[in-house]
Amino acid sequence: MITTFAGALNTAMRRALENDPKVVLMGEDIGRLGGVFRVTDSLQKDFGNHRVIDTPLAESGIIGTAFGMALRGLRPVCEIQFDGFVYPAFDQIVSQLAKIHYRTEGRVHAPITIRIPFGGGIGSVEHHSESPEAYFAHTAGLRVVSPSTPADAYRMLGQAVACDDPVIFFEPKRRYWDKADLDFESLDADDTPLHRARILRAGRDATVVAYGGMVATALSAAEIAAGEGHSLEVIDLRSLSPLDVDTVAESVGRTGRLVVAHEAPVFAGFGAEISARISERCFYYLDAPVLRVGGFDIPYPPAKLERHHMPDPDRILDAVDRTLAA
Repeated sequence: MITTFAGALNTAMRRALENDPKVVLMGEDIGRLGGVFRVTDSLQKDFGNHRVIDTPLAESGIIGTAFGMALRGLRPVCEIQFDGFVYPAFDQIVSQLAKIHYRTEGRVHAPITIRIPFGGGIGSVEHHSESPEAYFAHTAGLRVVSPSTPADAYRMLGQAVACDDPVIFFEPKRRYWDKADLDFESLDADDTPLHRARILRAGRDATVVAYGGMVATALSAAEIAAGEGHSLEVIDLRSLSPLDVDTVAESVGRTGRLVVAHEAPVFAGFGAEISARISERCFYYLDAPVLRVGGFDIPYPPAKLERHHMPDPDRILDAVDRTLAA
């Protein structure tokens, strides 16, 4: 079945609503409108406004209400309309959701999935194209994941909703219209853990690690590099917390070089954690320093300038050339 990334997410939520009466959806304009990206289209019509709830424009209230519902046995799936809107809910997420399991010595769970469209590439205005993933990956008690394909969008969202931990689910909004031919029954049988990284392209000369919307960019860079005689191994992290260091380390042990790419600014970005971990574990295998490619250390620029800000295949290939020359 040909499905878009957004359609795969919609199907995952539809099946979660069908299979578990404790699942409820919450968010701004997700009901009658179907969400600003139409990811929740028709779900309120089919399941009612008591299962698909249009909320006020109050992110702290959305997450606080969802937390109370989770404590009463429900499984809320909350949508934060845009990445830059999550900050009013930051205190609820890091001070309440993330800590309840530890605070109660494991007696209380918060099975809440927080869907956040993130990243740039759609020409949006201020607060609509941010990459706040490092804030949440830094917080113990949260799972932080980001799919890069329609197949993973479907499978990983289903896993997130079924998880007893709070999950921050970052959706690369510029990939919402990507299409793939999906066999949902086969995907349901896929037992790949939510935290496991995937090697999407095998290579021998250098490893390129990415996640979310940057994975397709990394694959494009690898295709260009192949035409220049360089073989790049591309890894989709899928999960930032917990982080599958083993898959990355095994790859770097073979290639001896690593480039990490993400949309967020390089300074204190998630790539720094990967770089540190691999430098510690693979020091004697590395033939060159780990290099990072990311956005610039500035607030996200106006839409007309975002193509200069977001990493593209050329910037990844520049890092590849530098690591191969070392």
